[in-house]
Amino acid sequence: MKKILYKIPVLLLIVSLLACDVERLPETQISDASFWKSEADIKAAANYLYTFLPGFTEDEVWSDNAYGTQSDPISDGTRLAPATSADYTAPYQLIRAANNIIEKVPPAPVTDAIKNRYIGEARFYRAYGYIRLVQKYGNVPLILKTLQNDSPELNEPAKPRAEIMKQIYEDLDFAAANLPTPTVLGTAGYGRIANTTALSMKARIALFEGTRAKFHKDGDPTQHLTLAAAAAKAVIDSKQHDLFANYTALFQYAGEGRANRENILVKQYGTDPANLVLNHNFSTELYTGGVNPTKSLVDSYLMKDGLPITKSPLYKTPVTSVDVFTDRDERLTGTVFKQGEDYNTGAKFNTPLNYFKTGFGPKKYFNALDFTTRQALLDLTLLRYAEVLLTYAEAKYELDGTISDADLDLSINLLRKRAKVAVLTNAFVTANGLSMQEEIRRERRVELALENLRYWDLIRWKTAETELPKTVLGNFYFKTEFGVETPVVLDPQGYIIAQNASFRFFDPAKDYLWPFPVNEIGLNPALKQNPKW
Repeated sequence: MKKILYKIPVLLLIVSLLACDVERLPETQISDASFWKSEADIKAAANYLYTFLPGFTEDEVWSDNAYGTQSDPISDGTRLAPATSADYTAPYQLIRAANNIIEKVPPAPVTDAIKNRYIGEARFYRAYGYIRLVQKYGNVPLILKTLQNDSPELNEPAKPRAEIMKQIYEDLDFAAANLPTPTVLGTAGYGRIANTTALSMKARIALFEGTRAKFHKDGDPTQHLTLAAAAAKAVIDSKQHDLFANYTALFQYAGEGRANRENILVKQYGTDPANLVLNHNFSTELYTGGVNPTKSLVDSYLMKDGLPITKSPLYKTPVTSVDVFTDRDERLTGTVFKQGEDYNTGAKFNTPLNYFKTGFGPKKYFNALDFTTRQALLDLTLLRYAEVLLTYAEAKYELDGTISDADLDLSINLLRKRAKVAVLTNAFVTANGLSMQEEIRRERRVELALENLRYWDLIRWKTAETELPKTVLGNFYFKTEFGVETPVVLDPQGYIIAQNASFRFFDPAKDYLWPFPVNEIGLNPALKQNPKW
């Protein structure tokens, strides 16, 4: 049964609503003398941090994996610097709340173990806020205490990226050292931050920083990649996690709860329609074409023999849309709907091109019951063990320029076995003229498809400038299946064009960082806009 963490004291909720501007309003403070007196008080305050976990979004359309019903300005390079943006202010609201807990807990009349546990949760979330900021903006203001209207920190310039990363690592290390294991948390504590959550998040951001430093030639890749590999290996060695048996079921109600040991960080929703603490309507967004897989993504799935469609003798040119799935990696059918599959209640899947602009329909997180009730309670997995395995493999390869078969068996080949794909070995790569780096990246792409990570991979690998300006293609236009009601534009080979390359741009000197909101620069003139914005 789900455990929902969002029981927020009214005082906390009120002050959070008042403290909307990160740079100017004073830091929220709990002045009630009766608060911060027990573990229950501290836990209630920490629960507020969990409300900042991101929910379901259509961010995958920023990348080359998906396209919506219309072009996306981040993906096609047409966006402008905003006046305001929650991408900037929301992480600072989280950081403010975390700093408040870090300051208020030490005097509380509870044991040091209790203090450190909840300070550990707060430091995890402070790190998480800065991770979201540094990935987008690079150098940002570093605020490690609660502020007042006249605090000088409000007018200080951004701190260097390396200093932000040092603080992130320190916070995550403290969290990992002081938080309980998933086993100790048990079913009753499922959903709370565990020590392996902190380690897994450290592995994620260290891989991002390490590969970004390597391919952008900015920073020390060895430092970060070493940390990434070590953190990922610590999670593996903890034996607290393993892979869920059924890939498709991972993203349905069957994949929820402590019984699924693949889950590491989860955004939880309600328990049933009578207990709607929080709900969403993502199945409707998928149904109406919010996140449509592209040809580029679908083509990246291997054949069962472990070879890409350009090399495998198993591949045959599809005659129908269902043929696309023949003899393929089973994760494809866990991610993309096939024509004729059970879909909405009492209906089979077809491909209305007025919604599914690419001719492919997204399956992950679509649930017929949720679509019918419009009160979806399906949880969102934000970090899972499969990603830790992928992080370990990539960090090892990028550190050494090679990876042993033993490390492949410890990581990527566990995923391939679940997907019923031939395992990856160095001999296989050599014999078939493959690139180990490309195969590791391919594995990450297909395993984590439509989970909002692909855009950030393109950013850190410095391949966004190559991939994002390309024409966005969809499925082959199977006229008898797709019909003629919705006009489509096709390329010379008969594939659907969702957006032509002539309307897509990426400026390497500009678009690898996001623009600061204009109003934030007005409030703090020492905060300088990112280059070319």
